[in-house]
Amino acid sequence: MMKQKSKSVDLGTGSVVKLLFSLALPSIIAQVINVLYNVVDRMYIGHIADHGALALTGVGVTMPVIMAISAFSSLVCMGGAPRAAIELGKNKKENAEHIMSNCFVLLIVFGVLLTILVEIFAVPMLNLFGASPSTLPFALDYLRIYALGTIFVQTALGMNAFINTQGYTTYGMTSVLIGAIANIVLDPILIFGFHLGVKGAAIATITSQCLSAVFVLWFLRSNRSYLNIRKRFFKLSIAVIAPCLMLGLSPFVMQITESLLSVCFNSSLLKYGGDTAVGAMAILASVMQFSMLPLQGLTQGSQPIISFNFGAGKYDRIKSTFRILLLVSLIYSTTVWAISMFAPQVLAGLFTNDANLMNYTCWALRIYMAMSLIFGAQIACQQTFIALGNAKTSLFLALLRKVFLLIPLIYLLPALLSDQTFAVFLAEPVADTLAVLTTCILFARYYKKVLSSPKEENAR
Repeated sequence: MMKQKSKSVDLGTGSVVKLLFSLALPSIIAQVINVLYNVVDRMYIGHIADHGALALTGVGVTMPVIMAISAFSSLVCMGGAPRAAIELGKNKKENAEHIMSNCFVLLIVFGVLLTILVEIFAVPMLNLFGASPSTLPFALDYLRIYALGTIFVQTALGMNAFINTQGYTTYGMTSVLIGAIANIVLDPILIFGFHLGVKGAAIATITSQCLSAVFVLWFLRSNRSYLNIRKRFFKLSIAVIAPCLMLGLSPFVMQITESLLSVCFNSSLLKYGGDTAVGAMAILASVMQFSMLPLQGLTQGSQPIISFNFGAGKYDRIKSTFRILLLVSLIYSTTVWAISMFAPQVLAGLFTNDANLMNYTCWALRIYMAMSLIFGAQIACQQTFIALGNAKTSLFLALLRKVFLLIPLIYLLPALLSDQTFAVFLAEPVADTLAVLTTCILFARYYKKVLSSPKEENAR
């Protein structure tokens, strides 16, 4: 109990600024490192001699499937981890372990099912997602191998959330670092040394995820973790899992619709701009991923503080944490926007040395990232809804930006503008602007209602 008492004092009474950055920094580093799994693959693949541009485009076509696989880990654990933290705030350790153990079993179930589905339907999915006859072989080589490591991906990504939610963000960072270093080392060896091309990149990725998964499970079964995976809680309980899935719906929808968006973008761009436009989109998706994941790392650092203090009824600490979270998020998103606007060649050059693809990507990047400077507010507000256990609003906001705004705009704007390829890329900043405004308005109303009267809330 001494470990949990110490942790409760830290989360409930320690300096909010020091606490947030001590928790957020490892999470941010972990998220940046996590980007390397896919980004480093694309960097190496894009520089394969003779067919680097086509290989990069082919791997880009697989991204909807890869994002969908990650989305299922978020469905289970991005809802389960905040609920476990709230139970810890109430000093109910056994309830928290029951949640964590049930989530682990469900991840394994999803991992098996997803592996089978991807292996069976790989070809029709890739054709639907924008593969052309020239890029399909590369996409298929990568995806069939990647799918074999789905259980490792589910476990490494999903259960890491339960390490971070206890405040052990350094261990959470370590689990990601182990995999990322392995991936960086194995990629050039397998891609170029053994001449395996995209197959080598896929083998490197799933091997690295396996190492991360092993570390995560070791930690959550060891005495270093306050919460442990318990066999007696392996039997799935609807009463335990249902609230986790409801809360996890928002991050799930955010990621699964990202997969759907990738399909919409790729199919539209293949129609209007050909393989070059689809290849540029693969790079744009990597840049957006880089801009999003560090923000998610920051919100993961804030989530234990907000969830714990919400469970403990300490609303002043929630307010202080959110204010810092919002400020830092906006500073970061503005920095990414500035680089995209004024030095796009730096970002594009990381992924390709093909002059035609480089020039096209620089043009597209300025359009696609035009309103990314305000996206920090979207992430800060939406993730705080999740940390406070507000599943309905966070789900609505996830649906709003991508399903209700962005997807229709991808098809509507080309019908209205003469430059149809430009119109497809323009859909992103238009949707971002409308979504951020809506999110900020809803959050301001919720913030005032729930957190403005601590005494009343505590009396309930």
